[in-house]
Amino acid sequence: MNDAPTIHASAVLVGAKAALIRGPAGSGKSQLAWQLLGTLPFVRLVADDRAHLQAHAGRLLVRPAAPLAGLIEVRGLGIRRLAYEPLATVGLVIDLAAADANRFPGGTAGRATLEGVSLPRLAVAPDQDALPLLLAFLGTSPAAD
Repeated sequence: MNDAPTIHASAVLVGAKAALIRGPAGSGKSQLAWQLLGTLPFVRLVADDRAHLQAHAGRLLVRPAAPLAGLIEVRGLGIRRLAYEPLATVGLVIDLAAADANRFPGGTAGRATLEGVSLPRLAVAPDQDALPLLLAFLGTSPAAD
């Protein structure tokens, strides 16, 4: 898996599954990862900036790019070192600055397929604060139709 190409993304283990945070440069991937690390009770960094993805047994696995393992960018402080998880199963994809983010998402907007694995997806609008939206996603369930 270490020979696999990396993607620009951060990943944070939240409980038993990782949230994979994608978005364009400057969209706040590292910032959201850092906010999660300081907000929820069991959260641990998996990767920041570059991540390896691999499908295995119907699950999507994520691990950090070796040279960046345990490193995270903290705006105003630079690159910082902290404990990290070397491998995690992705349970959610978060797309920051997503052009398809809607007030009431529907259809396929709530799913992402990576490496052939379909996962829940949270699309965050370019002007939206991702942390409250993510906390609402994690702490609630959809209303019945």
